[in-house]
Amino acid sequence: MSNRKQTDVTQKHNSTIYLDCNATTPIEPTVRDEVLRYFDTEFGNAGSRTHDFGTRAKQAVQKARDQVGAVVAAERDQVIFTSGATESNNLALLGLRVFGETSGRKHVISTQIEHKAVLEPLEELQRRGFEVELIPPNSGGWIDVVQLREVLRPDTLLVSVMHANNETGVFQPIDEIADELEGHEAYFHVDAAQTFGKAINSLRNPRIDLISLSGHKIYGPKGVGALIARRRKFERPPLRPLVFGGGQERGLRPGTLPVPLIAGLGLAAELAKENRAERETVTRRFRKNLEKALLPLKPKIHGDQSRVLPHVINLSFPGLDSEAVMVALKDSIAISNGSACTSSSYSPSHVLLAMGIPRFEIAGALRFSWCHLTPDVDWDTVVQRLVHLGVHAEI
Repeated sequence: MSNRKQTDVTQKHNSTIYLDCNATTPIEPTVRDEVLRYFDTEFGNAGSRTHDFGTRAKQAVQKARDQVGAVVAAERDQVIFTSGATESNNLALLGLRVFGETSGRKHVISTQIEHKAVLEPLEELQRRGFEVELIPPNSGGWIDVVQLREVLRPDTLLVSVMHANNETGVFQPIDEIADELEGHEAYFHVDAAQTFGKAINSLRNPRIDLISLSGHKIYGPKGVGALIARRRKFERPPLRPLVFGGGQERGLRPGTLPVPLIAGLGLAAELAKENRAERETVTRRFRKNLEKALLPLKPKIHGDQSRVLPHVINLSFPGLDSEAVMVALKDSIAISNGSACTSSSYSPSHVLLAMGIPRFEIAGALRFSWCHLTPDVDWDTVVQRLVHLGVHAEI
């Protein structure tokens, strides 16, 4: 079944078109087939050494390591499988705690716009006596490397900066940060949940020590991800496990490996690498249609659009509450008002607050995010409903 047929079938069961791909993506049909094969027929345990079922499962895991590593030019033994980017972030940040304590390096730098999967582990480090400095973004949603330079210290253990923001899609200056850290001993962690397999070149920078990723952001299964832990001068980052028992994943993430999910992640990573240019062309075409329909309504767009992912836009319509808009459009398009991990709380976006956006604008903020599998949208209907809510169209 082709990608387009896959989405067409979905639309027959549900007329609402999904535009929340920053929260999670649909699964590629070929990836789904791969996952099911390892559930149904190749169901061996990768830790079983006494029969072919275990051997084939282990081979599938090793292949997936190669596929994931190839996206960011990492070796297979630098790929640690986890349940997703949240666990990877925790392992990267909290896994360095003991080394920081024993080495006397207890200073950590990050940003105010990180995902909660980074901010909350940082809060835990603070509770354990670490000094955490969070750099604010500018009004465009990205940090200035000069600010990093000003707070970087000899005892800085870790710098953790996301690659692109999950709410605004704005890229952070990862390459510039890597250059700034050249010659410094601080470990550099990048949360690449939104960019792995989509914006590849920066993530191949060898100065990045740790990279977090999730399978369900690249058209793979939920419940699986990885932490890339690059060696520096032949030495691995001094991570300590957060859980114990079994010794899998070089002792950093014990437990029976979910072979079907790992195989799906591997194939999804390979397809992302091979098809990136084609997918980006499709998402940019979709963006043009979205902008053609919505920009005449004069929305407030949040984030520097000169440095944003091509498949996401965050905006608000003056005078309209995001909840009212989402309800009015729910049988047409499925959108969100921020991160899927925090949207249920209806609290103001910490990302948009940090950017200095007024609270009344934040109350109306909407995130549209799509992908190469997204069908065409009936934008005329969307615009009509927005006008009905009180948005004034430009004639």
